[in-house]
Amino acid sequence: MPRSMDLLLTALAPAIWGSTYLVTTEFLPDGYPVTLAMLRALPAGLLLLLLVRRLPAPAWWGKVFLLGALNFSIFWALLFVAAYRLPGGVAATVGALQPLIVIFLAYAILRSPILALSVLAAVGGMGGVALLVLGPEATLDPIGIVAGFGGAASMAAGTVLSRKWQPPVSLLTFTAWQLTAGGLLLLPFALWIEPPLPTLTPENLIGLLYLGLIGAAFTYVLWFRGISRIEPSAVSALGFLSPVTALLLGWWVLDQELSALQMFGFLTVLASVWLSQVAARRPRVPA
Repeated sequence: MPRSMDLLLTALAPAIWGSTYLVTTEFLPDGYPVTLAMLRALPAGLLLLLLVRRLPAPAWWGKVFLLGALNFSIFWALLFVAAYRLPGGVAATVGALQPLIVIFLAYAILRSPILALSVLAAVGGMGGVALLVLGPEATLDPIGIVAGFGGAASMAAGTVLSRKWQPPVSLLTFTAWQLTAGGLLLLPFALWIEPPLPTLTPENLIGLLYLGLIGAAFTYVLWFRGISRIEPSAVSALGFLSPVTALLLGWWVLDQELSALQMFGFLTVLASVWLSQVAARRPRVPA
């Protein structure tokens, strides 16, 4: 399949993830972040397991649970902590560090060269996200900053290790294993930390079905497919599309206004994503 199609399919994942904020705020009950994260991962993972009907070999159990923790349990838990303790713009900007972290982790783990153009694209994308979402009311909370950085580092490590560890199974199976492992790791914390969910309304069920089937099962198959075919730095840069989608949905669905500075940030993010793909296709001359 042409690289352009691989990029397009992979980019669908973060573009869809950008709808998570809208769905969560408009369709789901407030105050149950760990429980909702578990319900997003575990049912989707079990459903995929029923489809593939295959469990990991004994040698893969440790790797699968580590990947499930990095890509789902730790990442989503810290993401919610950052979201609760920081203004949304600050949390998104800290999370945008992920592509930069991936570049250095890929060098340490995969021996991928650190390219100046890739670093420039990562820094530019982070700046574009800041222009998209930061406002004058932005405040810094130390715990929120640490949580945001930890979430970005967790997802970055999961991305690089998902490229390093490729089991001899289908992408659907690999996704099923990770989602199930991540959901199982979240389950005891959801039962221990948070009260039981209230009676779910039809709107709540629609939101959970969307986040589980579309926002988790479908998108992570595309994401892990991209990781297996495209350089980690190029894949992670596509994550910048998530806040872009969130902003556009807020403008389209919630009638939020877009400023000239946000439009400039929007163009900066798109330019950074394009630059990261150019860097990935150039001859490997390290910085």
